[in-house]
Amino acid sequence: MFLSFLSFLLLLLAGAATPPALSLNQEGLYLHGAKLSLSDQDSSLAAWDDRDASPCGWPGVGCDRASGSVVSVDLSGANLRGPFPLLLCRLPNLTFLSFFNNSITSLPAGVSACRSLVHLDLGQNLLAGDLPASLADLPGLAYLDLSANNFSGDIPASFGRFPRLEVLSLVNNLLDGAIPGFLGNVSTLKMLNISYNPFAPGRIPPELGNLTNLEVLWLTECGLTGKIPESLGRLKRLTDLDLAFNYLEGPIPSSLTELESVVQIELYNNSLTGELPAGLSKLTALRLLDASMNRLTGTIPDELTRLPLESLNLYENQFSGELPASIADSPNLNELRLFNNHLTGELPKNLGQNAPLQYIDVSTNNFSGEIPASLCAKGELEELLMIENSFSGPIPEALGRCQRLTRVRLGNNRLSGEVPSSFWGLPRVSLLELADNKLSGPIGEEIARASNLSVLSLSRNEFTGPLPKGIGTIVRLLDFSASENKLTGSLPESILNLGQLGRLDLRSNDLSGELPSGIRHWKKLNELDLADNRLSGSIPAEIGGLSVLNYLDLSGNQFSGKVPAELQNLKLNQLNLSYNSLSGPLPPMFTKQMYKNSFLGNPGLCGGEMKGLCNGGGEERNSGYVWLLRSIFILAGLVFIVGVGWFYMKYKSFKNAKRAIDKSKWTLMSFHKLGFSEDEILDCLDEDNVIGTGASGKVYKVVLSSGDAVAVKKLWDGPRKESESHDVEKGPVQDDGFDAEVKTLGKIRHKNIVKLWCSCTTRDCKLLVYEYMPNGSLGDLLHSSKGGLLDWPTRYRIAVDAAEGLSYLHHDCVPPIVHRDVKSNNILLDADFGARVADFGVAKVVERTGKGHESMSVIAGSCGYIAPEYAYMRKATPTASGLFF
Repeated sequence: MFLSFLSFLLLLLAGAATPPALSLNQEGLYLHGAKLSLSDQDSSLAAWDDRDASPCGWPGVGCDRASGSVVSVDLSGANLRGPFPLLLCRLPNLTFLSFFNNSITSLPAGVSACRSLVHLDLGQNLLAGDLPASLADLPGLAYLDLSANNFSGDIPASFGRFPRLEVLSLVNNLLDGAIPGFLGNVSTLKMLNISYNPFAPGRIPPELGNLTNLEVLWLTECGLTGKIPESLGRLKRLTDLDLAFNYLEGPIPSSLTELESVVQIELYNNSLTGELPAGLSKLTALRLLDASMNRLTGTIPDELTRLPLESLNLYENQFSGELPASIADSPNLNELRLFNNHLTGELPKNLGQNAPLQYIDVSTNNFSGEIPASLCAKGELEELLMIENSFSGPIPEALGRCQRLTRVRLGNNRLSGEVPSSFWGLPRVSLLELADNKLSGPIGEEIARASNLSVLSLSRNEFTGPLPKGIGTIVRLLDFSASENKLTGSLPESILNLGQLGRLDLRSNDLSGELPSGIRHWKKLNELDLADNRLSGSIPAEIGGLSVLNYLDLSGNQFSGKVPAELQNLKLNQLNLSYNSLSGPLPPMFTKQMYKNSFLGNPGLCGGEMKGLCNGGGEERNSGYVWLLRSIFILAGLVFIVGVGWFYMKYKSFKNAKRAIDKSKWTLMSFHKLGFSEDEILDCLDEDNVIGTGASGKVYKVVLSSGDAVAVKKLWDGPRKESESHDVEKGPVQDDGFDAEVKTLGKIRHKNIVKLWCSCTTRDCKLLVYEYMPNGSLGDLLHSSKGGLLDWPTRYRIAVDAAEGLSYLHHDCVPPIVHRDVKSNNILLDADFGARVADFGVAKVVERTGKGHESMSVIAGSCGYIAPEYAYMRKATPTASGLFF
């Protein structure tokens, strides 16, 4: 305030000394003073020159043509920082003022001096504290946007006295009082949006039904409880009603059918019960109805189908019965999502014939009959999701002409017959899931045209014939599974072109021949399962060069020759070469107890648990004696070295009590190819390198000899502290999270999931070695002095990164993984503020029970971050690992 006044005085003095012909007029001086009070990092106001005669040509400044007076100032997105410049309130005719998407840090009560303001937009800034009660003193204010700031506390009582306010937006702040009923006194309001605030739990004020001019009412994620008041039915001009993500209960009131102007109703993610109200046919303007993720029951009423609906979302409820046949007559329907209900019967045979359908998801119901051939009659269909039903018959030939399809999931049905040849080659499809059906015939050569395909799931069908040679042209393919079919022939050479392939599962077929040369090109392969086929020849040594491979199963084939020593280079969680015709001595690493079940049914192998002789020849037997004698000498040397090392370690422990880890007893499990040794890790675990202490242990920063850094978590002895699991029958679960971290992070690969390099364990210590995140956790950054580094584009990017990581866990992992403790402290940031989901100590692999979600007796997570429906129902739903910052 003082600086602004001082700048103004200096300008007046400067103006007095300037010749009249070049002096800036009074309004220009006010504006230039405002400029000097703000930090202009991008020089957005560089053209605001005090040598000009008038500010009317300045960027962002608008003037009245007749009088030349300033009437508007729009500095949206100018990257300005500082307090609200009260000098602008001296502009007598200023009606429009926008500082949207800047870094304005304070809004003083003196803003009420801007008496002419009609439009004030301060959205997406850094404003905090209480909402200024004096804003209601602006007599002509019609538009007030304070969204995406950090205002807290109650909505002031004065906000019920705005005389002309039409738009009030307080979205995404930290307001934590109750939603006041006095907002119903602002009779001029046309739009009320107070979504995404942590309001105290409470009902929807019935007084809001007095806002008869209201057109938009958004109360999304406001902590609302109780029933929807009947009074909302009086809002005859309402076009958009959004009450999603709350705790509303009871039936949908019949009065909502009186909203004769409503275009969009969103009630999803509540606890509403009962049937959809009668009289919905009166909503003649309704385009979108979303009542998903509730507990609604009954049938889908026929009268819904007489509305001009464009989007119908009723998924994750308890609807039953058949889908009304008249739904196919809706001319505007482009989105139909009914998954996770109890719907039965057949889909209308002409569904899609009259409507430009784009998205269909009827998964996890009890639908039967054939898939309607008309679904893509208008050529607009992009997503076709029908998994876990009882659809039968062939895949319609017409779907092969649906060129816009991107995602197709028809798994877990009773489909039969051959797949139409054109269906294999749809050019935009990225996900094609046909698993768990009775489909037959060959995999068509047309699949070579599916250039965008990344996931191809064909397991547990009756496909026959060889793999198509064109499979190698799908260079974006990440996951190919076709296990438990009747495929024959050898692997085509072209399959080696799939350089992005992460998983190849062809188990339980009738494949034969040798593995092609060139497997080294599968540099990103994480899982290779060719078990239970008739593959022969030797196991290629080049498999040992696949640095990220951690699952290898070649059991139940006819491989012969030696076990390649190069396989010892792999860091495998699963190795199975059983029931082949392998012979010769095992490589030394595979003689350990942990591999005792990896080589069963190979009588020609010897070493470790293999009791047979290697070919029985005298010369080879003599070489065995030589090898044994050599081993004895080596073992004696090792004993000597270990003894010396043990004595040294005891001496070192006496000299330095900080060294608590015995390097001779640790076990290493690696999940990636390592460029460092275990000694580098263990030597740096002292208090000087501690960078954090969390719920599960201490975290150290270890700088390697290469100059790179890793983060090492040393787990506490005993249970986790904050993110504790609770069994409803037995109480707290004693779990340090080590097994969950290894089971999940050891197998998954994603750019937004933190990378687990390896684990080290001894009898008394467990270590997890992760990639190092220079910017630490999101939680620490948000609540530190560096929080200002996170502008809104960066925050948005962090949210998207974290959401992509969670989406991968929920939708792309088979079976899905639920994190169960997502919070800002478990989102780590790299040097460029890219986000990684971390801390999988209470994560769980979710197996389906029948066709529902898995029930869990253990509730895991941190207080305040547990998904409500998960804590209440103990069900692992798709939203039960939501993102909370």
